[in-house]
Amino acid sequence: MAVSLVYLLWSIPVLVAVSLVMAATRQERMDLILKQAVGSGLWTLTFLGAIAVALAVAMWWIG
Repeated sequence: MAVSLVYLLWSIPVLVAVSLVMAATRQERMDLILKQAVGSGLWTLTFLGAIAVALAVAMWWIG
């Protein structure tokens, strides 16, 4: 069963909120908060993308 792109788009606000909260707990200056939030957001997207690619390859391999 394929996941619709609409459902995946719902993860964007969650990713933004989590990245901002995590960055704000470590920094006080807004420029540093945004810099760290972007960095952690990109890292999370890369990690989730790698998992998605691995699962797609595994599903293709299985059949």
